[in-house]
Amino acid sequence: MQYERLEDPAFSATLIAWQRQHGRHTLPWQNTRDAYRIWLSEIMLQQTQVAAVLGYYARFLERFPTVHDLAAAPVEDVMAQWSGLGYYTRARNLHKCAQRVVAEYGGVFPSDPVLLAELPGIGRSTAAAIAAFSSGTRAAIMDGNVKRVFARVFGIDTYPGERKTEEAMWRRAEALLPAADIEAYTQGLMDMGATLCTRSSPDCTRCPMQPRCVAHATDRVKELPVRKPRKATPEKHAVLLVVVHGGQVLLEQRPAAGIWGGLLSLPEVAGHVAMTEDDVPELDDEAVARALLPLGVPESRERLNVVTHVFTHYRLQIVPVLATLAQRAPLAADGRYLWLDTGKIADAALPAPVKKLLLELLGTDAQGRMF
Repeated sequence: MQYERLEDPAFSATLIAWQRQHGRHTLPWQNTRDAYRIWLSEIMLQQTQVAAVLGYYARFLERFPTVHDLAAAPVEDVMAQWSGLGYYTRARNLHKCAQRVVAEYGGVFPSDPVLLAELPGIGRSTAAAIAAFSSGTRAAIMDGNVKRVFARVFGIDTYPGERKTEEAMWRRAEALLPAADIEAYTQGLMDMGATLCTRSSPDCTRCPMQPRCVAHATDRVKELPVRKPRKATPEKHAVLLVVVHGGQVLLEQRPAAGIWGGLLSLPEVAGHVAMTEDDVPELDDEAVARALLPLGVPESRERLNVVTHVFTHYRLQIVPVLATLAQRAPLAADGRYLWLDTGKIADAALPAPVKKLLLELLGTDAQGRMF
């Protein structure tokens, strides 16, 4: 990458003018200095589109109107409100962060990005955004939208995920900060990346940066930012038990760490999932029988269609097994398992694919009987 002067007052001036006229101004977390609402929106928007966040944001605020309400709530309630939004570590950190803000700052978020970045779930860029929008603090953000805008406008032709490239982008971001109007500037970077300088369908004809955009001038808009070399998507498999009895389904509390940490889910059959020659998961009947043995006396057992769920780094093939019990065994005292009424599935803190599976399945069976 060539050395060049990073200061560019015209860039920020152009961006601020565009944001004021064409940017987004009516999102529910805008037009407020309430750091709690701004923080909540920034955490929800991490790796999640605005359209997906809107409903969750409204419901979350209705349940937890203040940071004090959130800090005092059981973590299970927080996870239930987050269920379906994905990346569940965010929800656990959200709860921890609220408790820290109440305990250490009396429920008032600090305005210093350095202090904000020390709180759970808040990184450098998120801390800068919270401080800018809630306190007008002059601090630089660097999310995926900003990286894409910078890569195209300034012709950065190395992968943004590389350490040297990211460090250079941070230096540029700091140098480009305007002396005033940090809120409009910060929102403008977000808006431009989300609405004009999108990854797949950039609208260059309406972009105020087009006259100065290196990618546009060199016909490399589709090539920048440089993408990470693709690797084959790993595939994992899991056999999950849908154990039902008396209008209830058996659920298992997931450990705090790992996939779906802290959520309720279906009991998983331990052991390796064998594959057929056609790469279809093959059910190990003996392993299933061993897993069902401490849960009760099965009346019937049926393998269901495979459910595929795609995570960021791998694809999970879920093999559900529906087991109806004639008699249930007493639950262990460790609280690992619980029986849930099927009518409460929609409100339970379940992973999205598990909730969808249960809602589709636990209505009536082929004979019209309720489980």
